[in-house]
Amino acid sequence: MNISIKRVIRKWSGALLAVVAGSMLLAACSESDDTGSEFDDWQSKNTTYWDALYAKAQDSVKAGNANWKIIKNWSLEESLQSKNTDYIIVHVKETGTGTVSPIYTDTVRTHYTGRLIPSASYPDGYQFDSSLGHAVSMDEATPTKFAVSAVVDGFSTALQNMHVGDRWEVYIPYTLGYGETAQSAIPAYSTLIFDVKLAAFYPKGQKVPDWK
Repeated sequence: MNISIKRVIRKWSGALLAVVAGSMLLAACSESDDTGSEFDDWQSKNTTYWDALYAKAQDSVKAGNANWKIIKNWSLEESLQSKNTDYIIVHVKETGTGTVSPIYTDTVRTHYTGRLIPSASYPDGYQFDSSLGHAVSMDEATPTKFAVSAVVDGFSTALQNMHVGDRWEVYIPYTLGYGETAQSAIPAYSTLIFDVKLAAFYPKGQKVPDWK
């Protein structure tokens, strides 16, 4: 399974959950479409959502809440002045027992589910992909294997800050996701929200064993 670097997984395993459903959704997904669609004014809605979330995360971090993190894009110097869309936002759901993090050249095994921000027909956000397959929980599923370098900057940034066993809700601005281009069931300018758990990682050159 795959997420794409400069996109979200280069080759989504299972082809993005529902290609047919995605095609139906995107039929009226253009920013210039005035016929009334699920994603009308999508760029503005995502910008408003992101700005509010970033402000909330800032307040939580300043208050000492360790369950919220704001992490700069892995490829940017920390000392450089940046926009809020140069960061990902993390809400920690579970803390693992690992002590080191993957690096850009490593391969990981993760569980994940990806969705968009809430919209009219999808109050919890449209789910565009999941590694769980037919499993009802992460504990029952086989974690997906892909390279840290094979994912968009936002996802790669999260992975390079996680420890084995961590489960994070990761919010990625469109600038660190698919950007201004629609991809299958993901409209342009989409904030991406991932529930992701790091199961294991392996250095470059090491054979990734079958999961048991």
